[in-house]
Amino acid sequence: MKNNPLMRYSEQLAVEIEKLCKSLEKKDCSNAIFQIRKSSSSVFANISEAQYPQSLPDMLSKFKIARKECVETESWLKLLHSSDVMDEENFRKYRNLCGRIQRLLTSSCITIENKIKQ
Repeated sequence: MKNNPLMRYSEQLAVEIEKLCKSLEKKDCSNAIFQIRKSSSSVFANISEAQYPQSLPDMLSKFKIARKECVETESWLKLLHSSDVMDEENFRKYRNLCGRIQRLLTSSCITIENKIKQ
C-alpha cells in the first residue's frame, strides 16, 4: 500500500492543510479553518476506509464522498486566497494537490463503475 498514490496524496493534503490551519489560527477566519480542516481530513479518511471495502459499491461510495470533500477543500482554499489570508504560492500548491486527487478519484470511480456493470 506504500505505492498507493491516492493514499499518499490524501495524507499529504490532510497534513499540509493541518499545518496551514495552525499557521492561520491567529487570523480572523476561524470558520474557514474549521471547515477546510474538516473537509481535507475527510478526503484522507474516506480514501483510507475505501482500502478495506465491504463491497465494490462501498468502495465507490467512499471514493465519491472523498471526491466531493476534495472539491469542498478546494473551495475553502479559493476563499482563503480571495480574502488575502493565503498567498498565491500556497494556494496553487494545495489547489494542484486537490486537482491531482480529484483526477485519481474520478478515474478510480469510472473503473469501479465498469467493474460493477460487468
